[in-house]
Amino acid sequence: MSKKKQTEKARILKTEAQFTFDELYRSPLREERCYEVVGGGPEKPQVIEKYVERNLPGVQTTGIRIMDELISYLAEGRSDMAAFCEERGLRVSDIDSLVFMLTGMSGKEFRQRYQVRMMDELLRYTSLSPAEVGRRSGIGSANNLYLITKREYGEAPVEHRRHIRQPGDEGRYR
Repeated sequence: MSKKKQTEKARILKTEAQFTFDELYRSPLREERCYEVVGGGPEKPQVIEKYVERNLPGVQTTGIRIMDELISYLAEGRSDMAAFCEERGLRVSDIDSLVFMLTGMSGKEFRQRYQVRMMDELLRYTSLSPAEVGRRSGIGSANNLYLITKREYGEAPVEHRRHIRQPGDEGRYR
């Protein structure tokens, strides 16, 4: 075991976190499928499927520009924290400390939780391939997606999709 790992202690925020994860998470699925009955009279109504903007809870901004940029970055399916920090002249430890102060989670834990939530939504509500779910969620490749679903849920992505999907879920949001 490396010296760093031996001396590294789990940090615990000793005050209430200002934000919960759910308050900061932004779903990648912004539209909801709905049906409208039009014309044709009472004996021959036509049902039209269309998508409308989802009625999502208001996405809370932190009021801290760099944290809001991080959330947008993750919502785009980007996950390279070093690149995010380098573009802004920061160290990864700076973002890690900021995320910890606001949420009580390490920056890594926040990013991973964001990716897993996004992965779950994409698996449940879309017909995207595992490779595309991995790319869009920021997890990366289909192999990474497989490893994460095995670690988190003990099953492959296709099995996980089958377990979490309810009737009518596929295509419900996009």
